[in-house]
Amino acid sequence: MRRIISYLRRPSPAPRSAVRVSAIAIRWAAAIVFILFGAGKFVNHGSELASFRLYGLPAPDAFVYAVGVVELGGGLLLASGRRIRLAALVLAGDMVGAIIVSGIARGEDISLTLAPALLAAMIFLIVVSRPASGAAGPRVALHGPPVSHEIGGGH
Repeated sequence: MRRIISYLRRPSPAPRSAVRVSAIAIRWAAAIVFILFGAGKFVNHGSELASFRLYGLPAPDAFVYAVGVVELGGGLLLASGRRIRLAALVLAGDMVGAIIVSGIARGEDISLTLAPALLAAMIFLIVVSRPASGAAGPRVALHGPPVSHEIGGGH
């Protein structure tokens, strides 16, 4: 009987599970978008360079390659499930730049629609993902088995 009462008094794992599933879906969706857009900076370099020249940035050629490395590398990190918070932080900065430089300044639709959505997704991942050190806290693991943070609660 004590086991039943103890079990019933435990907090429901459903909210954490829902956040975990949502975070994994968001991480994968964002990873795919960043990988595709990052690869595009190399595959369609001429077209991207023409756009970057319009933004008035110094050394637009270098900017195209740098943004390509950030987006491709960050997307790959998100897909791998490694260094999620670091990747999300760098990619959030990338999206702020895109929103300001091409969205607000140039009125480009993709930077006024997709970029803000990706920025929100990166903020969500920063908030809910567990630090790389594996420190216990309110964050959830975005890969591997569910982690219990309850005192005395284990696998």
